[in-house]
Amino acid sequence: MPLLEVIQTRQISASIRLTEPTAMQVDQYAAFIHASADDVVEGALGYVFSKDRDFQDFLKSPEAKQVASTLRIRKAPASEAAESPAKKPVSGVQSPAQPPAVVAGLKA
Repeated sequence: MPLLEVIQTRQISASIRLTEPTAMQVDQYAAFIHASADDVVEGALGYVFSKDRDFQDFLKSPEAKQVASTLRIRKAPASEAAESPAKKPVSGVQSPAQPPAVVAGLKA
């Protein structure tokens, strides 16, 4: 039985601005955990969102459903838009040469 199950999800591209020191630390942390900068940002935000109890309470409020989007989402190329968003889960075992996986901010 595999120790790790990876479920592929639909991803979007968005543009954000970071201060130079923060951008450098994202790259450094990505190198530290052998992941991409995208994985670091995704994991860090998921971790903060899940740990912030006040935010979790806010998500249950009617106000949360009416928030205007301020994230600058990039339009996907036509070839990516044609792909099905529901992809088959992929599972497997890491080889000893691979670094530990990072899922939602937690090391496996």
